[in-house]
Amino acid sequence: MTIKPLADRVVLKSVEVEETTKSGIILAAAAQEKPQIYEVVAVGPGGNVDGKDVTMFVNVGDKVIAGKYAGTEVKMDSVDYTIVRQSDILAVVE
Repeated sequence: MTIKPLADRVVLKSVEVEETTKSGIILAAAAQEKPQIYEVVAVGPGGNVDGKDVTMFVNVGDKVIAGKYAGTEVKMDSVDYTIVRQSDILAVVE
C-alpha cells in the first residue's frame, strides 16, 4: 500500500536519530526527543488550496525539518509516517 497525499500535503518519514552523544554517552530510548528531521516520501500536487495557488517546492527524497508537533502520524506496513501541510515544513536540509 502507498500513501498519495492530496493538495498541499507532504508525507514524511523520520530519519533515524543517533543513539549516542558527541561525547560518547549512550541515550536511552525514553531520553531521546522526537526527531525533527524527516525524509520526504510523497508530495501532493499543490494547486488551489483555500482560495490560494500553492506551488510545491519540496521533492521526494529531500531531507527537511518540520515543526515538532506538526502533522498527523500514520502507521502503515509497520512504518511510521507523518503527513503535514507544506507550510509546516520549516527548512530543507542540504
